[in-house]
Amino acid sequence: MVETENKKTIKKGTAKKTTKRKRSKVKKNLVIVESPSKAKTIEKYLGSSYKVVASLGHIRDLPKSTLGVDVEHDYDPKYINIRGKGDVIKGLRKEAKAAKKVFLASDPDREGEAIAWHLQHILNLDSETPNRVVFNEITKDTIKNAFKTPRQINQDLVDAQQARRILDRLVGYSISPILWKTVKRGLSAGRVQSVALGLIIARERQIQSFEPEEYWTLDSEFKKSRSKFKAAFYGFDDKKQPLPDNESVQAVFGRIDRTADFNIVKVDAKERKRNPQQPFTTSTMQQTANTQLNFRTRKTMMAAQQLYEGVNLGRGIGQIGLITYMRTDSTRISSIARNAAALYIHDTWGEAYSQHKPIQGKMPEGAQDAHEAIRPTDVTRTPEMIKDKLTPDQFKLYSLIWSRFVASQMTPEVLDTMAVTIEQNGVIFRANGSKTKFQGFTKAYPSAKEKDNALPSLSEGDLVKLVNINPEQHFTLPPARYSEATLIKALEENGVGRPSTYAPTLDTIQRRNYVRIDARKFVPTELGEIVQTIVENNFPDITDTKFTASVERELDEVETGDKQWVPVIDSFFKPFSKEVEHAETTLEKVIMHDELAGKDCEICGAPMIVKMGRYGKFYACARFPDCRNTQTIIKEIGLPCPKCHKGQIIERKTKRQRTFYGCSRYPDCDFVSWDKPTSETLADGTTPKTSEKDKEVKSSK
Repeated sequence: MVETENKKTIKKGTAKKTTKRKRSKVKKNLVIVESPSKAKTIEKYLGSSYKVVASLGHIRDLPKSTLGVDVEHDYDPKYINIRGKGDVIKGLRKEAKAAKKVFLASDPDREGEAIAWHLQHILNLDSETPNRVVFNEITKDTIKNAFKTPRQINQDLVDAQQARRILDRLVGYSISPILWKTVKRGLSAGRVQSVALGLIIARERQIQSFEPEEYWTLDSEFKKSRSKFKAAFYGFDDKKQPLPDNESVQAVFGRIDRTADFNIVKVDAKERKRNPQQPFTTSTMQQTANTQLNFRTRKTMMAAQQLYEGVNLGRGIGQIGLITYMRTDSTRISSIARNAAALYIHDTWGEAYSQHKPIQGKMPEGAQDAHEAIRPTDVTRTPEMIKDKLTPDQFKLYSLIWSRFVASQMTPEVLDTMAVTIEQNGVIFRANGSKTKFQGFTKAYPSAKEKDNALPSLSEGDLVKLVNINPEQHFTLPPARYSEATLIKALEENGVGRPSTYAPTLDTIQRRNYVRIDARKFVPTELGEIVQTIVENNFPDITDTKFTASVERELDEVETGDKQWVPVIDSFFKPFSKEVEHAETTLEKVIMHDELAGKDCEICGAPMIVKMGRYGKFYACARFPDCRNTQTIIKEIGLPCPKCHKGQIIERKTKRQRTFYGCSRYPDCDFVSWDKPTSETLADGTTPKTSEKDKEVKSSK
């Protein structure tokens, strides 16, 4: 009896093992995305029957060492596997071979479509099989719905990406060798890059040639009873009158009696509405993050990528995407997101704040409207709710995106405005005031609120007294240099580049030392002006904003299937190649005179000169390569170290080129500060406080 039961037990255990073995052989569906963080987020939603892996970006590209484009045979690209991706490709092939089915879920744009196309080729997947999955946000419902309706790879999108890549390769690999030959090695030129640099240099030329003009203002202060308010001179007899010089100011003084009353001759009180701005596109997000958060464009896109791919919000939620896809030129919002926002606004602030029919903004010219605007994936997930789960940069950007989106779905801000005309002897002063009557969208987006400037209660026929009048001389100012925000805006307005190109373009012109940053503004360098002059004189179409914009439009037509990519490339390259041939035979070497450092080499005695390297300027011996002596340029600020009292405070740079201040005796003295010490701050012998950032500086040194 016991023996029989044992046999049954053995058989039963064997059956269990057999079941487990069978289960382990069940094939899973393989999903390939670009990044590991995105893979982790998606795998959580798809469940155990899916395995999600990352390609780590592109796996194939044009070779770096050669042109890689057969211009004689329809610009056929010669793709190769990217160096260093061998193990990744090997792993993907192994996973694909063992998978039940392979899905390609790279980003929903041209680059993502091209990555999927290259993966299809390298994994020998059937091009007729619908295995391409796209989604605009990484949330559970969106992901599951996307996998219910996979499609074939969109060849028009692939061709559009290929066309841009090939066109940029033809331009870069044609002009760069000419720049190496005539100026120095390591230089480059490109379609969007050259236009961006051209805008910066053109603005600098405007500044240099600008001639200031004198003008005056007459700001005054009036009083009614105990209430004072400010007004400005407008003109004579209801006609606007400029004040170009002191003589015109004295003419005003000659007509008024400061001891007599002034008359309120007109009061125009109105109610004005300010509509909310549209939710962010890529370029408006970059611009606003730059102006409000002081974020560089690359930093903005890095934080946005992290928010899109997913952040771990802890137990019960896990990894989840917080914003929709961050490369878009559309302000469109889905009906589901709009309804969710309306419900949230209604529940949080009341019906008066909920916009029943949100205002539709005008789409930028050339916008593809392929994706929604940038918005939170869940409007009820407020920034404060998840602040402790985000990095400081992620929190700042998420707060900006959330506030802008919520505000875009709210009612206008309502202001009570008053325009007052004040007169005496035909001399007119005007005062304007406003006060918020209803907050509207600024309830969610306080940074957009106008500052109150209320006037006292005034009526026509009232008499007011002049308390003070302040004549002030001014001179017109030249146009401001471009910041990252204003340059992106200029490129967008000119139809040059697309959302994905702005960050790498700005990064390239800085890395090549074509521009430098001064007070957060772009200033062209001598090298940048030399390169731009060569490109402008020999390849005028490359620097022409209208021509570049027309090429962009044609490339967009490839994306929509309205044009074939080969004729688009051909119409550009044939005349361009003739310009290249002419430049190769006519351009002469440009001699760049070295700047003397004002000191001699301590090794050989030859003069030291200023050279420009990858990380900025440095001193080098003029006898290079016979003498390879180099020195770091030390910039003293003229103050002793407050910690050791032996060294000098010098300006230094981190690896990311951020300026900080430290002791010249480092590492013997470890004084360091982000804030520039002054004689005032050190007068009492105290040292600036060392913050956590300062500690980071010490480790980065």
